[in-house]
Amino acid sequence: MIFAIEEINNSTELLPGIKLGYQIYDSCGSVPVAMHVTFQLSSGLDPVFYTGDNCSQSGTVMAIVGENGSTPSISMSRIIGPFNIPQVSHFATCACLSDKQQYPSFFRTIPSDQFQADALAKLVKHFGWTWIGAIRSDSDYGNNGMASFLDAAHKEGICVEYSESFYRTHPRSRIQRVADIIRRSTAVVVVAFTALGDMRILLEMLSLKPSPPRQWIGSESWVTDSDMLRFSFCAGAIGFGIEKSVIPGLRDFLLDLSPSKVAASPVLTEFWEEEFNCRLGQRSATNKNACDGTEDIETIQSPYTDTSQLRITNMVYKAVYAIAHAIHNAMCQETQSITQCDKFTSIKSKQVLTQLKKVNFSQNGYDVSFDANGDPVATYELVNWQQSESGSIEVVTVGHYDASLPVGQEFHINRNLTWMEGGTQVPLSVCSDSCPAGTRKVLQKGKPICCYDCILCPEGEISNATDSPECFPCSKEFWPNAKRDTCLPKPVEFLSFNESLGIILAAFSVGGACLTIITAAVFHRHRTSPIVRANNSELSFLLLFSLTLCFLCSLTFIGAPSEWSCMLRHTAFGITFVLCMSCVLGKTIVVLMAFKATLPGRNVMKWFGPPQQRMTVVSFTFIQVIICTLWLVLSPPFPMKNLTTYKERIILECALGSAIGFWAVLGYIGLLAVFCFVLAVLARKLPDNFNEAKLITFSMLIFCAVWVTFIPAYVSSPGKFTVAVEIFAILASSFGLILCIFAPKCFIILFKPEKNTKKHLMNKSQF
Repeated sequence: MIFAIEEINNSTELLPGIKLGYQIYDSCGSVPVAMHVTFQLSSGLDPVFYTGDNCSQSGTVMAIVGENGSTPSISMSRIIGPFNIPQVSHFATCACLSDKQQYPSFFRTIPSDQFQADALAKLVKHFGWTWIGAIRSDSDYGNNGMASFLDAAHKEGICVEYSESFYRTHPRSRIQRVADIIRRSTAVVVVAFTALGDMRILLEMLSLKPSPPRQWIGSESWVTDSDMLRFSFCAGAIGFGIEKSVIPGLRDFLLDLSPSKVAASPVLTEFWEEEFNCRLGQRSATNKNACDGTEDIETIQSPYTDTSQLRITNMVYKAVYAIAHAIHNAMCQETQSITQCDKFTSIKSKQVLTQLKKVNFSQNGYDVSFDANGDPVATYELVNWQQSESGSIEVVTVGHYDASLPVGQEFHINRNLTWMEGGTQVPLSVCSDSCPAGTRKVLQKGKPICCYDCILCPEGEISNATDSPECFPCSKEFWPNAKRDTCLPKPVEFLSFNESLGIILAAFSVGGACLTIITAAVFHRHRTSPIVRANNSELSFLLLFSLTLCFLCSLTFIGAPSEWSCMLRHTAFGITFVLCMSCVLGKTIVVLMAFKATLPGRNVMKWFGPPQQRMTVVSFTFIQVIICTLWLVLSPPFPMKNLTTYKERIILECALGSAIGFWAVLGYIGLLAVFCFVLAVLARKLPDNFNEAKLITFSMLIFCAVWVTFIPAYVSSPGKFTVAVEIFAILASSFGLILCIFAPKCFIILFKPEKNTKKHLMNKSQF
C-alpha cells in the first residue's frame, strides 16, 4: 500500500501536485479492534498527519482500504456506511457484502465468493465427483461461502456426505471431531471453504494420525499460501486462487531498506532481527548480538522478498489506485489535454464514493472497475499442488476461470494435473457406482439422490445410457438384447420347411400323397377284379384323387404366409375334404342301395346309378365352393404379424379374416362326416364280403375323433403350433380314410388273390 501511494504521489498524470496521506492500523485479526479503529476514523478524531500548506484537510478520511476478513469488513461497513465513507477491501470475499441495501459504501478488488462458489461447483462437476465432504470456517466467510457452494452444488447434482464447521478458537475436541469425520467418511473429495488460520489448525490435527487419501479442493484463502505446502499429505490439492501478477518496481522498493527506515518501523525491526538473528539498538534481547550493518537483505529468501506470487498484494495495489482515481475524478479537470488539480478544493467522502462507482482504468495491464454491487470481474487461476523435481510441493497454475465468458466456456485447463498421492488419473468420489446401460437408478431410501441401486430394466424395456433414471420400452416389432441396452428386431417365426417339425409334416404329406397314388395304381392295375368292381371303382378313383389333394394341400400350410397362400390353404383344404367326404358318402349310399336292390320287387339302383352318384358328389362339393367363395369375397384370410402371443418374437400367421367363414367350412365338412357316419352305421350289418360299410364306419369314427379333438387343440396352441395342429388333423384324417377303406382291399389284391373272386364275394358266410 505504501508503495502504491508513493507511486501515485510521484505521478504527474494521476493527482498531479496532490499528495495522499495515509495511516495504517493493525486490527490483529480482532473484530473489536477493527470496530474501535473504524469508530475513530468515522468520527474525525484521527491525529493530524501533516500541517502547513501541503495539506488541505488535516485528518479527514476520504476512504478506507481493508479489511482482510469478511467478518470485520461487515462490521466496519455497517459503521461507516451511514457516513458515506467508501471502503475498498482487498480480501473480504463474503457474497453478503454485495448487498448494497446493507453495505452501500463497500467495494472490493477481489471477486465475491458467489463467483468462487459457482466455480468450485463447476470444478467438482467437471471431474465427475458427485459425493463429497465439505468443511468450512465458522465465520461469515466460511458460512456464507459454503452456503453459496452447497446451493450451486445442488443445482449441479452433487451430493454432500457431511458439512462441518469449526473455528480456530474452538475447543480442541471439536476440531478433532471434524478430523475424525474426514477420516471415517466415504467421500474421497473434500471441499474446504476455510480461512488460512483455521485450515492450518485442521491440517495439523490430521497430520497427527494418518487418514485415508483425500483429494482436497481449496478456496482462495489457503490454497495458494506457501506456508501450507508443508502438509505433504495434501499434495494434489486443487483450487482457485487470485490471479498471480507483476508489480513493476515493488521488489526494489522492498529491498530498499536503510537502517533508519528499519528502526522507524516496529514491524520492520522485528522482521530484521528475526531474519538476521541480531538486535537493533539497545533492545533488551540479551541472547542476540547487535546488528553491525553488514546485513544484506538481498541475500535472504523469505516471503518478504519473494515477489513471484503476488496475488493478494495486487488486490491492495488495485484498491489504492481505485481510490486515487476516484479522488482524481472528484478534484481534477482536464483542459486542453492538461490535467489540473486544485489541492485546496474541499471534497467530501460522498463525492469519492460517487466517483468510485464509475472508475474504469487499467493499471499494469490489469483492468479495474466495479459493477453495481461493488464487485470486480471474477477471474481466477486454477492451481494445483504438484511435486517439483527437487521433491518439494509447489503451487502450479494449471488453468483459468473467467465468469464473464459464456456458459460452458468459463474453464480453460492448459496443463496436466497431479492428484492425491501423486496420481495421474482423476480419483473417483461417488456414493454409488454408475449404473451401466441396461439398468436404471433407484434411489436408496433416506439417502441423497447420489446414492442409488442399479436395477435391471424390466422385460421388454431398455436403457442405452449410463445412469439412466428410467427404462423405456422397445417398439412393437423390437425386443431387448440380453444386456437390455439395445432394441433388436424380433425374430419372425412361422412353420418353415427348414425346421424339423416342418420337414416331418412335409414328409408325411408327400408320403401320404405317394401312398394314395400307389393305391390308385394298384386299383387301376386290377380294375377288372371283382373286389375293385364290387366297391364302385369310379367313386374309389375319385376318392383316391381327393385324398391325394388332401395330402398335398397340407403343404400350403408350411412356409411364410403370403396373401395368396393364406387364401389357398383354407379354401383348398375345405373343398378337397368336402370332395373326399362326398365320395365316401356316395359309396355309403351305394352300399345301402345295392342291399335294397337285392330284395324281391325292388329296383332302387336305377334311381342311384352312376349319373346320380356323380351329381351327388358335384352338388355337395359345389356347396362348399359357394361357402369358400363368399368367404374370400367378403373377408378373406390374410397374413398378419402376431405380436401378442409371445413378447420376444413375432408369429407370422394367417388371420382368418372372417371366423364365421372358417367355422362354416369346418362345420360343413363335419356335417357331411356325421351324415356319412350315420349311414355307415346303418349299413354295418350287411354281409361282410359284399360291402365296405364297416370300413367306412371305422374311418368316419377316426375322422370325427380327429376333428373333434382338433377344435380345442387349435384354439389353445400358440404360434406356429396352431398351423402344425391343423396339418396334423388333415394328415391324420386322410391317413385314417386311406388306411381304413383301401388298405384291406389292397391286402387282398396283393397278398390274398384267392379271395378276389366273385364266388368269394357272394359268399355271405365267410370273409
